[in-house]
Amino acid sequence: MLSRQFVRENPETVREALANKGVDVDLDRILDVDEEWRELKRRGDDLRHERNEVSSRIGDLKADGEEAAAQEAIERSQELKSELQGVEERAEELEAELEASLLELPQIPHESVPVGADESENVERRREGFDDRRDLPETVEPHYDLGERLEILDFERGAKVAGGGFYVAKGDGARLEHALIQFMLDVHREQGYEDVFPPIPVNSASMRGTGQLPKFTEDAYRVEGTNEDAYDDEDLWLLPTAEVPVTNLHRDEILLGEDLPLKYQAYTPNFRQEAGEHGTETRGIVRVHQFNKVEMVNFVRPEESDDRFEGLVDEAEEVLRRLELPYRVLEMCTGDLGFTQAKKYDLEVWAPADDMDEGPEAGGRWLEVSSVSNFEDFQARRAGIRFREEHHESAEFLHTLNGSGLAVPRIVVAILEYYQNDDGTVTVPEALRPYMGGTAVIEGGDPVGESKLGDG
Repeated sequence: MLSRQFVRENPETVREALANKGVDVDLDRILDVDEEWRELKRRGDDLRHERNEVSSRIGDLKADGEEAAAQEAIERSQELKSELQGVEERAEELEAELEASLLELPQIPHESVPVGADESENVERRREGFDDRRDLPETVEPHYDLGERLEILDFERGAKVAGGGFYVAKGDGARLEHALIQFMLDVHREQGYEDVFPPIPVNSASMRGTGQLPKFTEDAYRVEGTNEDAYDDEDLWLLPTAEVPVTNLHRDEILLGEDLPLKYQAYTPNFRQEAGEHGTETRGIVRVHQFNKVEMVNFVRPEESDDRFEGLVDEAEEVLRRLELPYRVLEMCTGDLGFTQAKKYDLEVWAPADDMDEGPEAGGRWLEVSSVSNFEDFQARRAGIRFREEHHESAEFLHTLNGSGLAVPRIVVAILEYYQNDDGTVTVPEALRPYMGGTAVIEGGDPVGESKLGDG
């Protein structure tokens, strides 16, 4: 969140950020509440000072036999007490409103972020892996048809056991997901990441600390009650990303300079009520309600976060390089940046089967597999995460960054389509073969039950 002082002293910067991010918040109301709150705090201090002076005179007046003056001082003290109570109650009301309003203000974009209205104005920084891409079949079969034909993806049974938006990976499909998870963890472990296996349910305080609440309540899976019901700090939600529990490991803590930078990685299943649209964009496993992901979370000194951001992008890219999948790096403009981010790059892998209007010249479509974000001190301020270089020095808010390393189902999509062969099998990328027991080609499994009999 933004500090009160920053909002108070930089209203035009905040106003510009609201406009550039397309966020509708009544900033004038926030400024008015802040001004009234500060005036009440000053008034309260004056009342307390006067009351203390009056109270200190009462004993002296009584000792001097000035009963009338003492009584007058007592009555004035009671008046001051009553007025102070009213001032403090009003100040508490304004304080609560101000804190709630500040949670609605988005992060200020980094000065380097391109200004744009929406995703159409994002900036492609570079493409990798297209110059020497492998030969593909004349017609690439979409992953959802291929997966069902090979008996490695089952959408009907996924919907049967959990509802729409869920799927079952089985046989070599399940092995592929497990292999990708362990492969990604190994890659990032080489890069200096410490493993964390966090809880899957997270409380409201954790969701608020990273910015999911109150802004994105409708997208979350609540453990009890409906998303429209009021919630408190201890109510539980299924995590939408490991960013939430891992960042909140150090909520309300003070770290030491010698601890930084901290680099954590975590594999988790993730749960999101993706609304999306029907059709090609949501068919298959591109947009689902539960998906596996490896997440990287960094805690750094403020002066190091710009360089660490570039390093984090490279660390996420390394997975794609080793899998030899073509991809691009996309910089988000202000209108597509997101509520909490100061700067964000997306890594988008190439899936060649379904042609999309915004896809590459070679056909197919782009699938976002990682969003690498620098939050600066926005999350740290919400979650109370600070650091100090030495024990005797004052603490300051650190910077947090994170990036997916990577989202597993969309990498599965890319592998099934990009590594597809003319005979309908799928070549396993060399980097993954040790994680699949040496399997080099996915040939598929056999149907189970009466479905194996076919139409006849």
